[in-house]
Amino acid sequence: MPLDLAADVVALTEALVDMPSESGAEGPLADAVEEALRALPGLDVERVGNSVVARTDLGRPERVVLAGHLDTVPEAGNLPARRDGERLYGLGACDMKGGVAVALKLAAAVADQRLNRDVTFAFYECEEIAGDRNGLAVIAAQRPELLHGDLALLLEPSDGGVEAGCQGFLLADIVVPGRRAHTARAWMGSNAAHLAGEVLTRLHAHVPERVTIDGLEYREGLNAVAVRSGVSSNVVPDECVVTVNLRFAPRRSPEEAEAYLRGLFPEYEVRITEVEPGALPGLDRPMAADLVKALGVEPRPKLGWTDVARFASLGVPGLNCGPGDPQLAHTPGEFVAMAEVRACEERLRGWLLA
Repeated sequence: MPLDLAADVVALTEALVDMPSESGAEGPLADAVEEALRALPGLDVERVGNSVVARTDLGRPERVVLAGHLDTVPEAGNLPARRDGERLYGLGACDMKGGVAVALKLAAAVADQRLNRDVTFAFYECEEIAGDRNGLAVIAAQRPELLHGDLALLLEPSDGGVEAGCQGFLLADIVVPGRRAHTARAWMGSNAAHLAGEVLTRLHAHVPERVTIDGLEYREGLNAVAVRSGVSSNVVPDECVVTVNLRFAPRRSPEEAEAYLRGLFPEYEVRITEVEPGALPGLDRPMAADLVKALGVEPRPKLGWTDVARFASLGVPGLNCGPGDPQLAHTPGEFVAMAEVRACEERLRGWLLA
């Protein structure tokens, strides 16, 4: 079904929700987005897989990248979209088809030569699943020039405010060794599951750091998220693996985060299974400061991880700013406030055309 970019931003959000696009199945929605963008004047449009990038080329001294993912988590009985008062309910309404609708409406305005900076719009696939399939990561690897800019704005749900930068995260297995034995002769072995108590006690006693960057406080976190042990009900386990999740402030590099974790458990084998860098807030950049001032909001730190980190790896500072309450993301009852979607579009339009 074609997308009507002349429609009200709430109606456009509703239309987007009603086009299912679970991760890996974004093709039809990507087709509709590409068709709508190609019909607009003043945009160069390119397709990379099921991701679509559209760019102006007005020769402005600055460029901003507006990005949003097309995919959603699996349906939970929340399709089609429905309106209830001032709320629009439905799969992806909050995360993040409201933000995508805002970006599409702004793309429809690029024919206006009053744009004070060049704009890139990136609509990408597979954000909700494994990072190696992330459409933004694919573009960054294959066509990084398409994502270059002076500021990236990710329209992730942030209650219409600005959440700057993001934390990094690290997953690791802490391996506790033991000695296998028959449970009838347990004294002949060493129970790794019992010995793992020291690791859990240390984690429980750990006091996460609070790190202030550009006036924003990032609260780190270190938590056990899984404990695995045992080979049989009659065998004393010879190994216990405690999986930990470390959320670290963006001042740390992945290497520093790894060294920090290993320093807390020097006597154990620590296997790093996944790590992603964070992104500094970048509020000291003039363009970011200008946006925050124009929106009239007090910036907050992003305490999770978002794709602004991918932009940071390309040297592009990024902010999160989009309609929707992030706590509603992925829930069966997710919704977006209609007023918030309209306000987000109006404010960003005003900034772009100022």
